Amino acid sequence: MSHHLPDTKIPAPCIINTGVIVNKLDIRRLLGDLGRVHYIYTQEGILQSEGEGDVLEVFANPRRSTLVANHTLYLNVYSFDYLELKQSPQKQTYFDLMQEGTCLRLIPLSTPLQERKERSLNVSALEAMMEQVLSAQLDAEIDDDNSDLF
Repeated sequence: MSHHLPDTKIPAPCIINTGVIVNKLDIRRLLGDLGRVHYIYTQEGILQSEGEGDVLEVFANPRRSTLVANHTLYLNVYSFDYLELKQSPQKQTYFDLMQEGTCLRLIPLSTPLQERKERSLNVSALEAMMEQVLSAQLDAEIDDDNSDLF
């Protein structure tokens, strides 16, 4: 006798501001927007390290390490079993990356929107600077051409 399960589809989880995420792609997506963070690293509830840094890379590779050094974070989602998405009493979101008795807490110091605006400002400033350099170079070439006439 065979048993058949009904043909029902289970909806994908919907997590809003708090919850546990186990899917590595979902974790990677969540962390990929982080810029500057305050991090707290604990083992068995005992503080091991704390500081601020920029999240430079979020990746998924079972043979590479998560690295935190020199105010930079390179986060490998395979270094952790799951992510707990939490909110402080002030409604600020933070991320607890959990692996057995260890926790790497990431507290964002900026929002993705602030990060995009800052990057956009940096790109605009760079474009303006390049325009000035090209204009100065063109002026110098015109001056050189005019000096050949005399």
